[in-house]
Amino acid sequence: MSSSGATYSVSLESILSGHENWIYSVRWKCSKNEKKEKSLQLLSASMDKTIIIWELDANSNIWLEKVRFGEVGGNTLGFYGAVFSPCGRNIIAHGHQGSIHMWQLNEELQSWEPGLSIGGHYSSVQDIDWDPDGEFLLSCSSDQTTRLHAPFVTNNSKNNWYELARPQIHGYDMVCLAVLDRFKFVSAGDEKVLRVFEAPRSFAENLGNLTKLDVSSYLKNTMPEGASVPSLGLSNKAVFSEDIIKANSVEEQDITKHPKDRYPDFYYSPTSLNAPPTEETFFRTFLGETQKLYEIYEASKLEHAGIILWSRSTWRQVAYLTFHSLTVTQLAFSPDDQYLLSVSRDRMWALYRHSPNESTLYKKIANLDKKSGVHTRIIWSCAWSFDSEHFVTSSRDKKVAVWKKNKENSDDFILCSKPVEVEDSATAVSFAPGLVKNKFLIAIGLENGSIILSLFSSDVGWEILQKLDQTISHHLNVNRLKFSPIFGDAGSRKKNADVLQLASCSNDHHVKIYNIYLNSL
Repeated sequence: MSSSGATYSVSLESILSGHENWIYSVRWKCSKNEKKEKSLQLLSASMDKTIIIWELDANSNIWLEKVRFGEVGGNTLGFYGAVFSPCGRNIIAHGHQGSIHMWQLNEELQSWEPGLSIGGHYSSVQDIDWDPDGEFLLSCSSDQTTRLHAPFVTNNSKNNWYELARPQIHGYDMVCLAVLDRFKFVSAGDEKVLRVFEAPRSFAENLGNLTKLDVSSYLKNTMPEGASVPSLGLSNKAVFSEDIIKANSVEEQDITKHPKDRYPDFYYSPTSLNAPPTEETFFRTFLGETQKLYEIYEASKLEHAGIILWSRSTWRQVAYLTFHSLTVTQLAFSPDDQYLLSVSRDRMWALYRHSPNESTLYKKIANLDKKSGVHTRIIWSCAWSFDSEHFVTSSRDKKVAVWKKNKENSDDFILCSKPVEVEDSATAVSFAPGLVKNKFLIAIGLENGSIILSLFSSDVGWEILQKLDQTISHHLNVNRLKFSPIFGDAGSRKKNADVLQLASCSNDHHVKIYNIYLNSL
């Protein structure tokens, strides 16, 4: 081989055999030992979920595997690359699940220990929802996961936000979720099935340790002990105490096998956390699936653009509402539970009133007339005001409109004032949980990634306060905006009425949380 006038001879020295799948990167590290002799190490990262440090054995002159670490089990697909830090005491790697993995060398023990992961979703984030008390946030994504984000509360440092749990790792892209209470949520995926998840005892205890939330009252309730992923399953299953008792009783008959080998469908390993979990730990900190609900259809037929209602007490279908002729894009219950609002690709909204004495449970009482000209394109989003007297709609036609209850007819909602026109398709909208300067604070998300903060009152109309452009918001479509349900910042034991948190998610793979300081508006 010749290069720049010089001739080189290349020969094969050795073949290192250790990985069981594609190797995506190799990196050298040159260091000096105690005798100040140079030593070489080779770092390899593979799709077999492992990273190996290779070192030349001076006695045998053979390259040997010195350290192997990475992910064992779980649903991950391995590593795309890994490098040593300049000092050689740290290793950083990135994997298929979208996060950055870190390991640090414990020089005293001469062992590599995992550090905190840095990362998040690695595909479009479709939906977000807050804990009812505003202490943490759940998100779901096309990367087939739902994730829980919360501030890690310590006494000696600022409460930084981390991904503290990965409640669901699925076989289909996730499209939406809704938090039912602090320890229960429902999610839906492209498989067209809704799944209900309940926090196991181990998860609640870890959440209390990391966020300093009081979970004692919940721990008194009957709840799953943990959760595990069944063989060939698409979702994790709750593990109850009777399952563990059953496993232990059978275990006495055959003590030659570990229960995780004989009963993989309900075996789980409890993990006690005092710091945010590493990437490897996420695959052992599941919430448990407790219910599987109906198949969801998406089509352009009336019967396939309906709204299905289930009872939370029985998980049985209690109503099926039909009106829209195209896909329903968003639903919102009013805070007082008296109304259900739906918006659709058919350019209309529909309003249903709670009617427990009627067979439909919710009765349609109003809808937008296409001839009104308020919205001329798809209505992407809707939200209720905290007093249940107003709701807002946002559309591809770049218009955002606020509707209020008609004082003369409580079954009718009328347009408050002329809709505000924004620069791009309005894809997300949210009401603040209270008045600001005696007006409604409304956040508007746009298709270009910008977020607009505005005030609204029936008397004055719209007042644009601030536009968060792509440098601090998003650079692709904003899929959902959600104000925290309470004033103050999560993780703070002393709530501040002058601070409000807003969460957003986007096609750019990001979940963002903003502190809005109301005194500066």
